[in-house]
Amino acid sequence: MSTKEIISLKDITVSFDGEQVLDHLNLNISDGEFVTLLGPSGCGKTTTLRIIGGFVTPDHGDVLFDGKRINDVPAYKRRVNTIFQRYALFPHLNVFENAAFGLRVQKKSKAEIQETVTSMLKLVNLTGFEKRRVDTLSGGQQQRVAIARALANHPSVLLLDEPLAALDLKLRKDMQVELKNIQKSLGITFIYVTHDQEEALSMSDTVVVMDNGKIQQIGTPQDIYNEPRNAFVADFIGESNILDGIMHEDYLVEFFGRKFKCLDAGFAPKEPVDVVIRPEDIDIVEPEKGHLIGTVTSNTFKGVHFETIVDFKGFKWMIQTTDYYPVDAVIGIVLNPEDIHTLKKSEYSGMFGDYSSYSEEFDEMANPEVDLTEDSGEEGEN
Repeated sequence: MSTKEIISLKDITVSFDGEQVLDHLNLNISDGEFVTLLGPSGCGKTTTLRIIGGFVTPDHGDVLFDGKRINDVPAYKRRVNTIFQRYALFPHLNVFENAAFGLRVQKKSKAEIQETVTSMLKLVNLTGFEKRRVDTLSGGQQQRVAIARALANHPSVLLLDEPLAALDLKLRKDMQVELKNIQKSLGITFIYVTHDQEEALSMSDTVVVMDNGKIQQIGTPQDIYNEPRNAFVADFIGESNILDGIMHEDYLVEFFGRKFKCLDAGFAPKEPVDVVIRPEDIDIVEPEKGHLIGTVTSNTFKGVHFETIVDFKGFKWMIQTTDYYPVDAVIGIVLNPEDIHTLKKSEYSGMFGDYSSYSEEFDEMANPEVDLTEDSGEEGEN
C-alpha cells in the first residue's frame, strides 16, 4: 500500500444552524487505503465524507487533494465518486446503461464505453445482466450496479456512505468481502462510512472512530480493538467491562480493592484510570480459585457463545463463554495481565462499561405489557 497522501483535511470546522458538527478535525488518507469512518449517528462521519466529495463546504480549514487545496472545486470536477445508501439508479435504463451513464455524459467513444462497462460489470459479477431492468434486480444486485457505475469513471477516490445498510445480514457480509476484493484489485482509495463496528473491523486498513464531531482514535482494526484510547472507543468497538481503577505503579493496577498485574506503564503513581476488560478474555473458574467472585444474573444464548451477566459487588460484567451458567450460580474469574487494559481518564469516564441495565432491557423487550410511559421522552430517541 502506498504511503503517499491523497487527501488531507486540515483543521476542518463545520456548523449547521449554529450547532457544531465537526470540531477542528484533522485527517490524512493515503493513496490506495481502505479507510472507514466509524461512529454513532450524529458524530460527523457523513459530513466528513461530504466535505471530501464537495457536497459541503467547511466553515474553516482546508481540503487538500494530492497536496492541492480544493475547497472551491465543485463536486463534479473532483476525482471522486460517491455511492449513497440509496443507490439512485435510473429505473428506465437497463443495467448496462446505468453503468454507462457517467461515461456518456463525458462523451466517451462507443468502443471505450463498451469496454469499460463490460469490464466493470465483470468486476461486480454482473456479466450477463446487461439488458436487465434495474427494478427487476435484488437489492444486492442493484448495489453492484451502483458500484459499477461509480467505478466506470475511474475515480481516484470512492466514497461510500453506508452502502450496505439496506441489505439483509448474510448479503451484507457477502458484499463486505466483495467490496474489499474490488478495492484491492483496483488499488484505489475507498472511504467508507458506517456505524457497524463489525463491518469496520472486517473491511478496513484504517478505522477512524468519531464522536461529537471529533476523531477519538485512528488505527488499524487490531489497534482500535485491542488498544482503545478511551472509554468511548472501548465501549463502541465491541463489548467492554469498564471500571474505575488506580495505577499504583508501572504494571500494577488496583480495582475492586484488589491489585492486579498488567502490561501497562507510563502513569503517575496512584493515578486514577479506566480499566477495560473484554468479555471474551475472562476465564471462569470455581469460586475458591477466582481472583474475584460474582453471581450470575442473566444468560443469553448467542449461537457461538453465551453472554453471561455477572454481579461483582454491585457492578455487573458481561462474560462471553461457551459454557452455560444458570442464574444465581456463584462463579470465580481469573484475569491474566494481558487481559487488563488501563486507559487515561477522559470525558467519557464513568459513562460506559457497567451492564446493570442489560437484563432489564431484555425484560422490557420480552414483556410488551410493561408500561414505558415514564420513559417516553427517551424512548423516541433510541
